[in-house]
Amino acid sequence: MRTLMIAGAALALLLVPVGPGAFAKSKGTRFWNLTLYTVTSLQLSPPGKQAWGPNQCKNDPDGTVDHDERVKVTGVKSGRYDVKLADRIGRVCIVCNVQVKKGGIFTIEEKQLTDCNKK
Repeated sequence: MRTLMIAGAALALLLVPVGPGAFAKSKGTRFWNLTLYTVTSLQLSPPGKQAWGPNQCKNDPDGTVDHDERVKVTGVKSGRYDVKLADRIGRVCIVCNVQVKKGGIFTIEEKQLTDCNKK
């Protein structure tokens, strides 16, 4: 009887519906660099405020975000932000009105870098 109860409990566990990401660990909010160059500084501000937050590149082990690399972004809620980035070739660019979703990935592509200056 006891063996039957254990087997029944094991079968019940197998029948519990589980979504595809149920066991995946959340990686948090991330920035995906789709520009041509390594990003050396990445800061966010509420739109139009120029109240730049901390450099999110510091969340990467080498302190930069290479082309096609992702980095965790911390201390940011879902919403729209202006993003200021600096890259390896000396550009400082501002991309306005970028949508950021908590737990999601936001990208910046090379074609978005229209408001840039050299350091």
